[in-house]
Amino acid sequence: MDPDLIFNHISFCAPYLEVIEEMTLKEFLDYHFTFKRPLLSIDEMIRYIGLEASKDKPIEKFSSGMKQRVKLAQAIFADTDAVFLDEPCTNLDENGIELYHRLIEGFCRSRILLVASNDRNEYDVCERMHRVGST
Repeated sequence: MDPDLIFNHISFCAPYLEVIEEMTLKEFLDYHFTFKRPLLSIDEMIRYIGLEASKDKPIEKFSSGMKQRVKLAQAIFADTDAVFLDEPCTNLDENGIELYHRLIEGFCRSRILLVASNDRNEYDVCERMHRVGST
């Protein structure tokens, strides 16, 4: 495989990754998905992560939990073979953690998923998917 094309096959999310905060949510996702094939439309992504009311708001006005939802969306909604997540629930409240579990269960079943974390809330979904897939 051409090393210059590896980015087409992986997506990554970590709390320390930057998003373009001057852009609105819709602008950022539109821009990001010029580089990756999306699994859903931008409006469907925004609806799925529960940020419809903020789609035209600059990301710099988002809370840290809202920014983490955006980072998860740009990684999980990319049509890639592998998804790498580093501490994916950082800054997420209870609803955000439930969203994370739905995202993994709904969009990562047929992909390589690597979750780096010491927090059981972040990797227990992988154990559940493995048990379901092996029965």
